[in-house]
Amino acid sequence: MHAQLGAIDIGILILYAIILIGMGIYFVKKSRTSEQFMVAGRSIPAWAAGLAVMSAYTSSISYIATPGKAYDHNWHPLIFALTILPVAWVVCKFVVPYYRETKLISVYSFLEERLGTWARFYAGISFLLYEMGRVAVILYLVGLLLSTFVPLHIAWLIVIIGLITIFYTLLGGMEAVIWTDVMQSAIMIVGILFCAVILTLDTFTGANPLIQSAFDGNKFSLGDTDLTLYKRTIWVMIIYGVAENLRNLIGDQNYVQKYVSVGSVKEATRSIWIAMLIYIPLTAVFLYIGTTLFAFYSPTGIPLPDSISKGDEIFPYFIATQVPFGLRGLIIAAIVAAAMSTVDSTLNCSATISLLDFWKRYINPAISEARSVLFLRVMTVFWGVIGIFFAILMIRAKSALDVWWEIAGIFGGGILGLFLLALFRIPLRLWQGIISIALSVVVIVWGTFMRNLSEPYRFLECRIDPILTGMLGTAAMLILALIFGWRNRKHV
Repeated sequence: MHAQLGAIDIGILILYAIILIGMGIYFVKKSRTSEQFMVAGRSIPAWAAGLAVMSAYTSSISYIATPGKAYDHNWHPLIFALTILPVAWVVCKFVVPYYRETKLISVYSFLEERLGTWARFYAGISFLLYEMGRVAVILYLVGLLLSTFVPLHIAWLIVIIGLITIFYTLLGGMEAVIWTDVMQSAIMIVGILFCAVILTLDTFTGANPLIQSAFDGNKFSLGDTDLTLYKRTIWVMIIYGVAENLRNLIGDQNYVQKYVSVGSVKEATRSIWIAMLIYIPLTAVFLYIGTTLFAFYSPTGIPLPDSISKGDEIFPYFIATQVPFGLRGLIIAAIVAAAMSTVDSTLNCSATISLLDFWKRYINPAISEARSVLFLRVMTVFWGVIGIFFAILMIRAKSALDVWWEIAGIFGGGILGLFLLALFRIPLRLWQGIISIALSVVVIVWGTFMRNLSEPYRFLECRIDPILTGMLGTAAMLILALIFGWRNRKHV
C-alpha cells in the first residue's frame, strides 16, 4: 500500500532536501581545518549544542520504534529516559570539567592516558561497530516510513536518504552537523506534538472514548515490579538505563564531541541539561502516541489491514491514512529530520575516531592539515556507505527497538567498563587488560547467542533479558579488572 502525497507534501520534502544540501555547502568554508571539521572550532553556543545532544538521543528510533514499543507493550522505555537525570548530574559534576580542561577531541584518548593503548584501540573499534549498528537501524526505520508513500523499494529509499546525509556532512563537518540538528530538532518537535494533538482528539472524545481500551490493556504501565532479571521489569530498565546513559555521556564520541564543541565548562554542562530536559518529555510524547495508536486501532476503533504485522509499522500507517495533505509532508520531514540529525553526527564522529585513534595514532602521526581534512571527508563517505549496507540488512527485523537495544548492549557494554576503570584509576598491565576485555567479549557472546537452547545444552542457556547483555560483559570485565588492580596495588 502506497499512500498519496499531495503537491504541498512533495514540495516540503524537496525544499527540506535543498536546505540540507545548501547548509552543507555554506559551511564548507567553516570546516577547512581538522579541528573545525571535528569540533567546529569550539565556538558552538550551549543551546545549539544541547539541541544537538538531544537529537543524538532522538532519531527515527524514537519517532517510529518507541511508539511501536508502546503499541506492542507499555511505557517501560520511559524508565530509560528518567535514569538520565542522576546520570547527567554525575557526568556534569565529575566528568565534563576534566574533558573540557584537557581539550580532548577523541574521548578514547582519555582511556589511553589512564589505562594504556590497548584500551583506546578496543574502545575505538567497539564505537565504530556500535555506530554502524545505530546508523543501520535509523536508516531502516526512515526507509520504512517513506516506503509507505513512495513507490520505491525500501532499499532504494535507504540509499537515497543515506547519500544526502553523507553529502552535507562531508562538506560542512561538525558545524553543519550541529546547525542542521538545530533546524531538524525544531521540525521534529513540531511534528511530534502535532501528531499527539491529532491522536488525543481522535481517542479522548465521543460518548465511548477509544482511550479506554488502552487503560483496560494496562498500556500506561511502566512494567512489572517482579524481582527478576529474566524479563523486561522496571528494575531491568533501571539497570539498563543507568548503564547505557553513563556510556552515552561519558564514553560515546557521538555525545561528547558535541558538548566539547562549546567554549567553556559551564556551557558544556548547560548543553547537557538542555538536552536532557527536552528529551525526557519528548520520550513521554513518543510513548503517548504509541498508546493512543493502540486505542485508535483497537477492536472498537479503526481496523488495521492484515498487511500491518509489526509495531514499527503502525505510526507510518497512521500518517499515511489519517494525517491530511500538507501536514503529512511536515510529519514525514520531521521523521526524516530525526533520522538525519543522528546519522550526520555519527558519520562525523566515526570519521574523527578513524583519524585520531587509528590513522594518526598508528599509521601516519605527521599527516598534514590538508590531508587530515581530506581523510575526514573520505572516511565520512566510507562509514556512510557501510551504514547504508547494514541498514538494508535490517529490513527483515521484527522490532527495530529491540535490535537497537541489543546492538547497544553488545558493542557498548565493554566501553562503559573501560571508562569506569579509567575514572577510578584502576592500574592494569597490558596482559591484564587484554584478559579482562576477552572475558567481557566471551560473556557478551554467551548472552547474545546462547538462548532458547534445547536439551542436553539447556544448562548453558542465558535467560537474562537480552538488553542486559552489555551489562553482563561490563560486570565481568569490572570484577576481573578490580581483582587484577587490587593485586597490582598490593605488590607495589
